[in-house]
Amino acid sequence: MPSAQDPFYVVKDEIQESIDKVQSSFHQWERISSDPGERAQQTKELLASCESIEWQVDELDKAIAVAARDPSWYGIDHAELEKRRRWTSTARMQVGNVKKVVGAGKEQTGTASASGMRRELMRLPNALETEESNLYSAHQENDDFISSESDRQLLLIRQQDEELDELSASVVRIGGVGLTIHEELLAQDKIIDNLGMEMDSTSNRLDFVQKKVAVVMKKASAKGQIMMILFLVALFIILFVLVFLT
Repeated sequence: MPSAQDPFYVVKDEIQESIDKVQSSFHQWERISSDPGERAQQTKELLASCESIEWQVDELDKAIAVAARDPSWYGIDHAELEKRRRWTSTARMQVGNVKKVVGAGKEQTGTASASGMRRELMRLPNALETEESNLYSAHQENDDFISSESDRQLLLIRQQDEELDELSASVVRIGGVGLTIHEELLAQDKIIDNLGMEMDSTSNRLDFVQKKVAVVMKKASAKGQIMMILFLVALFIILFVLVFLT
């Protein structure tokens, strides 16, 4: 968007300041009539200043032509480009008229033609002021647009902050659930470890009993072995019930 920091307006202000100085010098040049030497010197300076301003306006026109190839890249629109072209045209006409009057003064001493050209020059500031007013209105509209766009951006940022707060609260809740699951898994792991220890202890006891039974069976008769087997089966069933069903 065009703004006071736009390079065009920076250069424009410098050129306008130079035009104002040229006009002031031109008014002084008109009042010089008795000293041909001073008039010739000021004529030379005025012509040099006009040529310098014309060169600056030409460079500004070139910059406008470059921006016109892709206005969106430079953040401007076609209406703004047209306003800038009108301003450079008005500035070139204003400087050109001063240059014509001063150039004519080198060859003519009469004041009729100079007065006529001066009247033409006096009309240009009004057109320039109108252009300045239009540019100011455009700047004001741009400022309003920037203000509304800033408000919209602030609203979006506020909404994003609220969404981030809700997301943060959800993450905290999920973290609490994860911690609870972790503690439950630790408790289950401890229970499994205790069950494993009990199984190992029971297995050791069974091994001990089996060894004792083997020793007894070697010493007992066939009938005694059968009774012992039945006893061991009953004992195994009892132990199984105690270990796995209680």
